[in-house]
Amino acid sequence: MRVFVTGGTGLIGRAVIDALVQRRDEVVCVTRHATRARSLLPVGVEFVEADPVESGPWQDVAANCDGIVNLAGEPLAGGRWTEGRKRRIRRSRLATTRHVAQAAEGSERVRVLVSGSAVGYYGDAGERALDETAEPGHDFLGRLALEWEENARSAQSRSRRVVLLRTGIVLSRVGGALPRLTLPFRLFLGGPLGSGRQYFPWVHLEDVARIVLFALDTPGLTGPVNAVAPDPPRQRQFAASLGRALGRPSWLPVPPLALRLTAGEMAWALLAGQRAIPRALRARGFIFAHPNLDQALADLLG
Repeated sequence: MRVFVTGGTGLIGRAVIDALVQRRDEVVCVTRHATRARSLLPVGVEFVEADPVESGPWQDVAANCDGIVNLAGEPLAGGRWTEGRKRRIRRSRLATTRHVAQAAEGSERVRVLVSGSAVGYYGDAGERALDETAEPGHDFLGRLALEWEENARSAQSRSRRVVLLRTGIVLSRVGGALPRLTLPFRLFLGGPLGSGRQYFPWVHLEDVARIVLFALDTPGLTGPVNAVAPDPPRQRQFAASLGRALGRPSWLPVPPLALRLTAGEMAWALLAGQRAIPRALRARGFIFAHPNLDQALADLLG
C-alpha cells in the first residue's frame, strides 16, 4: 500500500509511519520542513515539502496514493487558549482536512482516508458511556471536532471509506501528556486533577498506531472510531495507578481554580471527562496490545 501522511512528524504520526515502514508499505509525508522530517523519520520515507494548510501540487501526490492518513494540527496543549491560538488550532485542522478531502475526492486511486479527530468531540459528558453514536459537545473542542469531521466526510463515496479517529489521551514515553502528568508525582506533589471524578479516556501510543493500520486495512470500518483503551478509569484512579507505577504518593489533588489560573479556557478540557468506549473497534475484532492501565504504565515508565 502507498500511504500519504500529514502530521507525520508529530507524536502519533511518527509512530504510524514507523509501523507502516516496518510492514514495508510505501510512505509519503507532507511537511513544511523536509530536512527536519528526515532526521525524525525512517529511511525510505518520501517527502513533499509544502504547508498542507494551503492547497497546492502536494494534493496531486496525495491523490496518487492508495490511502491517506491525516493527523496534522497544532498541539492543543502547551499554552493558554487565547483567541489567536484558537484560530491557529482551528485553521491547522480544518483547512488541512478540507484540502486532504479535496485530493481524495479528485482521485480514482485513494480508497481510504483515516482522519484525526478527538474524544473532545463529546464535551463534558459526565457519567454516560459514550460510543460513536453519542452527540457532540457544545464547547470549543466539541464544535471543532464536529467541523473537523465534517470536512473529512466530504471525501466519502461508494468506493472510498472515511474513518474518523476520535483519539483519547495518548500515553507515550517520548512525549505527549505522560511526561507532563508524571512531573508532579516525581516531585511528591502528584494527585488527581480537580475532583478526580471525571473519566480519563487514555490509550497507549502503540495501540493508536495499530488502530490506524487497522483502519487502513479493514474494509468494513467506516465513520467515527473511538481510539481509546477499554473501560476508561476516573481521573483519581488514573492518578493512583500513576503513583503506583512511579512509587510516589497520589493524594494531593490539583484544585480547579489553580488549573483555571494557569491554563485558562484549556482547564475546562482538563476538568471535563469522556467515558468513551471503543465499540466500533470491538465490533470489528480489534485486539488491544495494552488494554490494562497498570500494565501500560509499567511498559511506558519501567
